[in-house]
Amino acid sequence: MQGCPMGYRPAFLDVSIDLRDLQAGLTVAIVALPLSLAIAIASGVGPDRGLVTAIVGGFLVSAMGGTRHQIGGPAGAFIVLVAGCVAAIGVDGLILATMLSGLMLAALGVLRLGGVIRLVPYPVIVGFTAGIAVIIAASQLRDLLGLTPAAPEPGLLIPKLAALWQVRDTLTPAAAAIAALTIAVILACQRFAPRVPAMLVGIVAATLMAQILPAPSVFDRFGALPSGLPMPILPMPDWAAVQAALPFALAFTLLGAIESLLSAMVADQMSGSRMRPDDELIGQGLANIGAGLFGGFCTTGTIARTATNVKAGSRGPASGMIHAGLLLGFLMLAAPLVGAIPLAGLAGLLMLVSWKMIEWHAIASLIRIDRAEAGIMAATFLGVILHDLIMGILIGMALTGLLFIARMAHQGMAHPPATLPAEDPDRMVIHLSGPVFFGSVARIEGVLARINAQPRLLVLDMAQVTLIDRSGAQMIRDLSDRMGPRGTRVLAMGASPAVRAALADSVALAEPCERIYKTD
Repeated sequence: MQGCPMGYRPAFLDVSIDLRDLQAGLTVAIVALPLSLAIAIASGVGPDRGLVTAIVGGFLVSAMGGTRHQIGGPAGAFIVLVAGCVAAIGVDGLILATMLSGLMLAALGVLRLGGVIRLVPYPVIVGFTAGIAVIIAASQLRDLLGLTPAAPEPGLLIPKLAALWQVRDTLTPAAAAIAALTIAVILACQRFAPRVPAMLVGIVAATLMAQILPAPSVFDRFGALPSGLPMPILPMPDWAAVQAALPFALAFTLLGAIESLLSAMVADQMSGSRMRPDDELIGQGLANIGAGLFGGFCTTGTIARTATNVKAGSRGPASGMIHAGLLLGFLMLAAPLVGAIPLAGLAGLLMLVSWKMIEWHAIASLIRIDRAEAGIMAATFLGVILHDLIMGILIGMALTGLLFIARMAHQGMAHPPATLPAEDPDRMVIHLSGPVFFGSVARIEGVLARINAQPRLLVLDMAQVTLIDRSGAQMIRDLSDRMGPRGTRVLAMGASPAVRAALADSVALAEPCERIYKTD
């Protein structure tokens, strides 16, 4: 069953615990533990709230969402928004905004708007993510280098960097050394021992080094962590508090919907499963409401942890629920150990997270293949780092609309794709026509997702395709990546020179004279 509200089917109805789910849950919990602490601290709240968000929000994302492998929790992409919310309306305002966002996310799912959220163009997403990564990295410089500014840092990037530069003489060598060790250990583990939980090992190494080179720790800044979940509290705000929280709730909703559905798409591509986007938004909404009740903050599907879950052998939503249970066990039994973690170590970890958030290959591909869309990416990036996240998205979407209008002025109308069988049963031909761009990706994906056959060759006849953007090219690349493990080769044919150039790094291209319809 698919769709909302009558067709809503939470993921826990499909739970069947397998030994591989236990293994995947443990693996993800080990990854999520240091990340949840680091993201919470960088967001301007206590580390305990990061664990609460990962436990309650993570459990509900896996149990109530519309995917089989999604892992929820605090996400690096939210750091800037959460920190700004805390600075403006405090932690109580943050909790209220989180719960309001949960209501909005659930409403989007009930109204069947999951597909609409996916219309955000690929260059905007790339520029937006890169901008967030830069802001996160800048926010960690103080703890990374042990700087001690006399006044709180400015929120905007340029004034922040200027303020930190003015106090550069307060650099603490011990903190810088601990951060460097953390980064080095994580990179070494990822390079030479990929099965080892690199982030956890890096934090352990940083904590041990902090016993030799004293540096500010989690306990120094936040005190001791509680040894369990707090009692749930339902906020009773007045209208003024709701009005103050609404702008942040809207921002959380937009970012959370995009982030969670992108993460679910990654899980689908890796596992061959198929998400229910409307059900997923309902689950995300319930998770944010639940996290807020226990004093947590924004939770969403997290791409890195979800990918780790799939790679570790997850068979279904049980692994995500197990990961949340293991984090709760850690909070109950080992909370005092968290206090000894040096802040510089967590800052080093987030520096690596920021670096990996930037899609370097996508940036290079955009610059090489489509300068106009690369310009949209750059404008989005600059809007994010120089103003704020919402402004960056608005700039990117506006420029995308203008570019689309300019291109469509020279193109014909789009026609729905059609699938036709090839003469050879081992070959299947899909005919695409009209523009294949971000606005048509969801519709075309719906046709491609219904391919149940496993031919040796899947041909995309693109003779009638008049335009393809990076979102369309990425869709075709995802199709090729998904069909490859099934033993199916994906080949594009008949594309015009402009379309061939856009597809150069996405799919194999047939030469005009290549015979592919019949067996020789």
